[in-house]
Amino acid sequence: MTKDKMKDQEPFEKILERLEQNVQKLESGDVPLENAIELFEEGIRLSRELNSRLSAAEEKIKQLTKDSSGNLNLTDFEEADNGE
Repeated sequence: MTKDKMKDQEPFEKILERLEQNVQKLESGDVPLENAIELFEEGIRLSRELNSRLSAAEEKIKQLTKDSSGNLNLTDFEEADNGE
């Protein structure tokens, strides 16, 4: 992803906030059916975007570790955390 595209992206927290607002509106039960469907569809899109970003962040989380020979290795965060 280019830096320009990253600048144009809405921050993760803002997207999460919009999703939470949509959920609150839907849970209130005071939304007409047509609006509820639109909120639900937007919620699905927002949820997918958040999931995608979390997956991308998980891929980026790496940790440098030293092996028994003193060589530095780049390993997945989970592998380093699990002692693998």
